[in-house]
Amino acid sequence: MLGERAVLFKFAVVLMLVLVIGSLFSGLFFLYRDKGAGDRVVRALTLRISLSLLLFVALLLSYRFGPYSQ
Repeated sequence: MLGERAVLFKFAVVLMLVLVIGSLFSGLFFLYRDKGAGDRVVRALTLRISLSLLLFVALLLSYRFGPYSQ
């Protein structure tokens, strides 16, 4: 049971990192495509920051309460 949760959490962390990197590159694409005139860049980077903060909080909570705590 504990091993399954650890694998699932690792999968979620990797998925979140992929989403953060994807959002970063979509922001770069929108910056290049819109020549800085649109607000899609701001939305993509806001999504990246939100995902990064969510990942950071999840890692902190898993360290404090999860199987990775001391």
